[in-house]
Amino acid sequence: MNKRTVALAGILSLILTSGTYAYTAANTVPASKAGVGSAAITGYTVSAVDYGLNSTDPTNIDQVAFTLDSAPVAGSTIKVKLEAAGTSFYNCTNVATAVTCNTTSPQATVLAADQLQVIVAQ
Repeated sequence: MNKRTVALAGILSLILTSGTYAYTAANTVPASKAGVGSAAITGYTVSAVDYGLNSTDPTNIDQVAFTLDSAPVAGSTIKVKLEAAGTSFYNCTNVATAVTCNTTSPQATVLAADQLQVIVAQ
């Protein structure tokens, strides 16, 4: 190899190394977080259950009301189901620990009601 080829190879190597360094030196990585944690999942105690029967046809249940042992977090989902084999879950509203569920769509009936399943989820 002649001196000129060695010199060109050296210059080319210097240029490529400088270019690579310039690109890697420009990277910015923001701070980030990662972690894992756990917390207990506890249930609610339901009490003072009241089935509000329709005043015209008392075989229909128009609402279910009950009390929870503590107030759910704002925005929680509260639902009830009255038939073990059924698929209808009724939406509920609460004021603090007092919960009311409208059971008219579809209409719940005394004859079909065989359970009270309460779901409260944050």
